[in-house]
Order: sequence, then C-alpha cells, then structure tokens
Amino acid sequence: MWPNDTSLGPCFRPTNITLEERRLIASPWFAASFCAVGLASNLLALSALAGARTGGSSPRSSFLTFLCGLVLTDFLGLLVTGIIVVSQHAILFDWRAVDPRCRLCDFMGVAMVFFGLCPLLLGAAMASERFLGITRPFSRPAAASPRRAWDSVALVWAAALALGLLPLLGLGRYSLQYPGSWCFLTLGARPGDVAFALLFALLGGLSVALSFVLNTISVAALCRVYHGRQAAQQRPRDCEVEMMVQLLGIMVVASVCWMPLLVFIAQTVLRTPPAMSASGQLSRATERQLLIYLRVATWNQILDPWVYILFRRAVLRRLHPRLSMRPRSLSLQPQLSQDARGPL
Repeated sequence: MWPNDTSLGPCFRPTNITLEERRLIASPWFAASFCAVGLASNLLALSALAGARTGGSSPRSSFLTFLCGLVLTDFLGLLVTGIIVVSQHAILFDWRAVDPRCRLCDFMGVAMVFFGLCPLLLGAAMASERFLGITRPFSRPAAASPRRAWDSVALVWAAALALGLLPLLGLGRYSLQYPGSWCFLTLGARPGDVAFALLFALLGGLSVALSFVLNTISVAALCRVYHGRQAAQQRPRDCEVEMMVQLLGIMVVASVCWMPLLVFIAQTVLRTPPAMSASGQLSRATERQLLIYLRVATWNQILDPWVYILFRRAVLRRLHPRLSMRPRSLSLQPQLSQDARGPL
C-alpha cells in the first residue's frame, strides 16, 4: 500500500510534479482535438460500413461484421477514455480529492486494458477468418458466417473485459500515471503486478504475431492463385483483394502503434533492479517513456477507420485499374471436376 493517508485508495503513487508542469504537459486543446478527430473518423467509417452492400452470407459480409466491431470498439474507446482525460486536462482536478477510493481510476484502468486489447484480438480474429476463407473455403458454413462473426466479436469483448477485471479481483493493480491524468496497470515488482503486466503484453504481442503469420499465408495463397496454372479461370474477386489489403493495413497499424508499448511494459516489469521503488516511484524518464508509448498506441484508434475508408474498392480501382469484379471466388482446395465446380 503506497498512500500514507489511510483514507485514500491503493491507486495513488508518489509523484513529484508541479501544477505548472502538468499544465505544460496536459494540453486540453490537444486532447480535445485528438478525441474529436478520432471520433469523427470512426463515425465516418461506421457510416461507410452501414452503406456497404453485401450479401447476407458472403465472406465479405462476415469480414465487414468484424470490421464494424473493430471500428465501434475504437469509437467507444476514444469516447469513454477521452471524456475523463479531456476533463482532467481542462480543469486539472485533484484526483485524490475527486476519487479518494480509486473507483474512477479502476474504471479507467479497466477501460484502457479493454479498449487496448480489443483491436489486437479482433485483428487476430479477422486474420483467422480470412485464412480459413481463403485456404479452407469449404470447411466453414457460409450461411452462418455473419452471425458467427458477431458471436466472435462478442467473445473477444468478453475475453478483453475479463482480463481488464483481473486487478479488481486481486491480480495486479491500477494506478494513477504521470502526469496525473490517466490510470493504467502498475509497472511494479510485486508478483501480481508483474504477472498482470506480462499477461497483457504477451496476449497483445501474440495477437499481433498470429495476425502476421496468418496474413502472410493468406497473401501467399492469393498470389499463388493469381500466378498459378489456373489463374485465367480462377482469379480472386476484387473484394477478396480488398479485404486482404484492409487486413494488412490494420495489422501494420496495430504493430506500429502497440508493439513499442507492449515491449516497454515487458522490459520494465522484468528489469533488475526493479524499475519501481518500494514506495511506488518510477524514474521520470520511465514515466515519460510510458506516456509517449501510450500516446503512440492511442493513434491506433484514429488510424483503424482510415484503413477501411482509404482502402475500399473504389480507391483501389483508381490505384490499380485492372481490378474488376470476377464471377468466381477464391478456392484453394483440390480441383473439383468441371461438372461439380461452381461459384463459392
């Protein structure tokens, strides 16, 4: 327990920052502009997704269901965390006075973990769906595809929420972070803090790695169909190319935005001697690094919707005019007889 005052909750660590420093670091205009751009971008993407015309059981319909879940998650993440951060930056309230029992801090910590992990897990789920759709097109019930996609999105949300609730059940802690405007997992040396931080970092890192492996195989399969002996009769539809381009964009954005923070978290909690002192203090350099990496990670919520907006077929056709709709969809299964073969 860090607080000397027994009336305070366990989320308050010793900090050495003046009000003037907080004003210089915590700009309300930057935070408000950042959130406004992110919310507008996600609303624009949701509007485009709502207007997309797809068949009820097509592979693209399933993919757009995952994409809708991803954009909706990013929108809610910016809205929930943005309200707290912008309010704190605007009035610079004393967190100890406003939230002495750490209920708001715990809520924000859960939200940060939940909305941080969801895009990574959804990216892995989307990569798995496309991998099966391209390499095992006959093994998945197409008629149930959209419904199962929503079930998968709900399962990802439940898993991320369960992980975020672990500190409230005793594994790890959420604490107020530099410069006193947000709460996140504690980079301490206690076994519970180390276990929770590593669980968060490893789960996020494994999601990115799984996306990379499955997307690489899927792209290789698409290229093999394009350049194989039967390419003239069996080209992928341009919607399949569109989905893979969007999925690769989502993977690249997630990797660039999140991997620095995930690696930093793992390195910090495994450092010897511990990065956090027994009194709960981190060095100023470590606190600033954590803040920078967190800000980089939040760009994921702004860039995700633009992957869909910019990499739609209408835009891809302008970049590559040879893309055109094909009557056949992709099949990498053993060749069927000419009489039995039909569109997937």
